[in-house]
Amino acid sequence: STLKRVLWPQIILFGDSITQFSFQANGWGSDIAHKLARKCDVVNRGLSGYNTRWAKVVLPRIVPASDAPIAAVTVFFGANDCALEDKNPQQHVPCQEYSDNLKDIVGHLVSVGVSKDKIIFITPPPLQEAAWEKECFLKGSALNRLNSVAGQYAQACVQAAGQCGVDVLDLWTLMQKDGQDFTVYLSDGLHLSEKGNQFVAEHLWTLIERRGAALPFILPYWGDVDPKSPESSLLCD
Repeated sequence: STLKRVLWPQIILFGDSITQFSFQANGWGSDIAHKLARKCDVVNRGLSGYNTRWAKVVLPRIVPASDAPIAAVTVFFGANDCALEDKNPQQHVPCQEYSDNLKDIVGHLVSVGVSKDKIIFITPPPLQEAAWEKECFLKGSALNRLNSVAGQYAQACVQAAGQCGVDVLDLWTLMQKDGQDFTVYLSDGLHLSEKGNQFVAEHLWTLIERRGAALPFILPYWGDVDPKSPESSLLCD
């Protein structure tokens, strides 16, 4: 008889470069993956430079209807959508469209069987303009994002989450809470530093934990394997 394949449930991290880079050493994605080893696969589907307009188009190719059980999906866009239209028209998406796109992303996920209680929005983090201006200057362009505008998109993300009935992690607000210095959370004004990765990992874990806690440990603990007849332990469901 053919052996039944062991299916690891998946947590899909869907977003832009802040998600793509999350598997680096001490990244927020690797932290979540480490905590959930033997319970589920944490899958990095971060697409550097992407906005929600493009994300919405590719999502059906990334998360089609399939039998793989999905434990959670993070949707982490906005850092590119909020680029200023006159300085960066290529990535910019108007705020209302951004909000509609997030709702469409939820619509697709629900249509392929991912229930709303498994979806978590993450807002763009705050932007440190002075540091990001230097990065822009090195690439030969003017400052193309503003923290106040990132805040408008973060607010739109929180509202869209409320309207869709999904969870949201409001990084923009949390990182600036009580007037704290949020610049320590950023490496270049836009992307996360090691401290920023740690911050995201800690806050996201509180939301992921209750979705991951119920997941069973996959395959028997080694101490429970019968040494005389390992097959009897390892081949049963």
